[in-house]
Amino acid sequence: MNKRANTLLFVLGATLFNIIVTLLFFIALLALYANSLMSVIPEEGQTWAFPLIFMAAIGLSFVIYRLVLKILLKKVDVEKYFDPIFKRQK
Repeated sequence: MNKRANTLLFVLGATLFNIIVTLLFFIALLALYANSLMSVIPEEGQTWAFPLIFMAAIGLSFVIYRLVLKILLKKVDVEKYFDPIFKRQK
């Protein structure tokens, strides 16, 4: 495969990985809320639970994505296998 195909597959794979991690965190945080925190939080505050869980899942997935990407980039020579997404203008 050429560099362009490698770049496309990497971007698609990284996007899929990020979506899956976000969904897993969302489900885990929602289950945690439903099983233990729902009875502790007052009813007026429960309306904020879903948006906060959603934002927390996105934030946590971003942190995990960055850590995995940092580890991967240490092991792989980026210039050897991937084509730059944005080319410099002359």
